[in-house]
Amino acid sequence: MTALKDQVVWITGASGGIGEALAVSAARAGARLVLTARRRTELERVRARCPDPQQVAVLPLDLTDFDAGAAYAAAEAFFGPIDILVNNAGLSQRSLAVDTQLPVYRRLFELDFFACVALCSAVLPGMMARRRGHLVNIASVVAYVGTPLRTGYSAAKHALRGYSDALRAEVWRSGVKVTVICPGFIRTQMSVNAITGDGGQHAQMDRGQARGMDAEACARQIWAAVAADRAEALVGWKEAILVRLQRHCPALVRYLVARAPAT
Repeated sequence: MTALKDQVVWITGASGGIGEALAVSAARAGARLVLTARRRTELERVRARCPDPQQVAVLPLDLTDFDAGAAYAAAEAFFGPIDILVNNAGLSQRSLAVDTQLPVYRRLFELDFFACVALCSAVLPGMMARRRGHLVNIASVVAYVGTPLRTGYSAAKHALRGYSDALRAEVWRSGVKVTVICPGFIRTQMSVNAITGDGGQHAQMDRGQARGMDAEACARQIWAAVAADRAEALVGWKEAILVRLQRHCPALVRYLVARAPAT
């Protein structure tokens, strides 16, 4: 089992939403944290929320344009080797495929997939040498069920889930664990920050997002899955039902998704 107490945990996308909730929860459990996002001021705000800010370091990075090796060295310089890496940083999309420019797809993949791969590749040799470590990749329910307005986001999360599954099969003998988390609608700013077909900001709170699970409840489920060394966890009961339907009645899910209100 992967416990949080005294572990060094590196969380990306830690300036708000799920990442912030994960950080505060892990700090309360006794972890030492390295928090990464673009905005230092927001990272400092999250750091101040933690019970012992001295056990929390901030490492601002733009994960669409960075040197993963240098970032890894900087992260380990705070508290020592990284025990748990949580690839939580991500960007969603709200645009029809016919209206979406290719640079938008590249931007989505750069953050939602390639940044995760780069950081996993950076921390993995050290974890394998120590024969312990845990990689936690935050995907999405759209890694199972693609929905309208999210062609690029869905594709990137499918890729992340596939990468994680293959990586797990490669490293299990070394003692390194890989967990994929697939949340559904969580009450965060994800839809507000989503990008449109021309790269602009969606700037709207979707109804599903507004009615979603509380970020703190989501964080509890994620850390429970990590503690149990689960290979994968779906967060949200409706989403779990949808994925099970997808497995057993794919034609029905295709019918429902195609006719559901697109938000």
